[in-house]
Amino acid sequence: MIDTPIYIAGVGIHRFGRFPAQTLTDLGVHAFRAALHDAELPLSAIQAIYCGSVYGGVAAGHKVLGALGATSVPVVNVEAGCASGAAALLLGTLALRAQAYDCVAVLGMEKMPKGMIRSSFFDLWQEQAGLAVTPAYFALRAQQLLREEGLDVRDLAKIVVKNRANGALNPYAMFQSRVTEEEVLASPEVCEPLRLWMLCSPNEGAACVILARKAVLGRRKVRVAAITLRSHRFGNVLGEHTPLCGTAREVPPSPSELAAREAYEIAGVGPPELDLVECQDTDAARELLACRELGLYGAGECAQALREGWFLPGGKIPVNLSGGLLSKGEPLGASALGQVVYLCWQLQGRAPGGGLERCRVALAHTVGRGANASVTILQGE
Repeated sequence: MIDTPIYIAGVGIHRFGRFPAQTLTDLGVHAFRAALHDAELPLSAIQAIYCGSVYGGVAAGHKVLGALGATSVPVVNVEAGCASGAAALLLGTLALRAQAYDCVAVLGMEKMPKGMIRSSFFDLWQEQAGLAVTPAYFALRAQQLLREEGLDVRDLAKIVVKNRANGALNPYAMFQSRVTEEEVLASPEVCEPLRLWMLCSPNEGAACVILARKAVLGRRKVRVAAITLRSHRFGNVLGEHTPLCGTAREVPPSPSELAAREAYEIAGVGPPELDLVECQDTDAARELLACRELGLYGAGECAQALREGWFLPGGKIPVNLSGGLLSKGEPLGASALGQVVYLCWQLQGRAPGGGLERCRVALAHTVGRGANASVTILQGE
């Protein structure tokens, strides 16, 4: 258990999508101001800022601070792929636990290039030679999951249908329309078995979380029960670190499994205690794999979980009730904090589009290039 309780004092978000008239700094300022307003705090109460971004360039967080008219506050800019926002959240939490500060802001923001998610993890010559094999890697990972769990491509389409239906109720999502299995399967094939609509869309957005050592009065408390960040172990040919390098046998635990085990131990809870999960769904198969890595179902149980609707809004453990990345899109630096914002709303009973009747323990999960996997567990008090 964490000795020093860390609370979420306020949250803010800029809708995910495409906003050509707004700069990255504009998006960050919007989310930051929304979080300050939610926490009913002045900017002067923020003692440090941790900013997650991948494509934001030098001093992205400093630019937001400058646009707000503030100076001298410590700013730390963080890059950890899709887990950039979660890495920033970890640093902010550790700073409060160390009693270095009483109140900090954690910001995630991004304006993604259009098209396939590019990654500086690969050298330019590798991309030009066709060696940045992200779509093929996603597809191979999906094929392996389908084989191991006895699924087929229609099961992947069901995940898209679920998440797009959830996203239709989320005003902050990029896609707010429902789709059918037939429409998903009819979308262009990218790499078998993945169709275009089974992949998330890179986009733009920002999210901000204000952390404090004291809870806000007059509102249900939300405590950061655990937050972990783990990297890869070499050996998995389909690992996020360097896809297609390694072996296919004696596969070590994934970063997500390592992060989940550590988070459950710190928070003193396990999968049966979770009321809601937001997990990485870069593609439809990734959501199902994440659910297995997080212990939401055991190996070989996925078909049963889908058949019995475990992950639906009224199911055993609702997953990606916000619509997930398949509905929201993925602005890398903002996606992890966007999950935390949504879970905080659910825990406080104020989620847009309606909330769960009971939500006391919620989990957020992200994993990205470089094999940075994060798990955050929030508890309502």
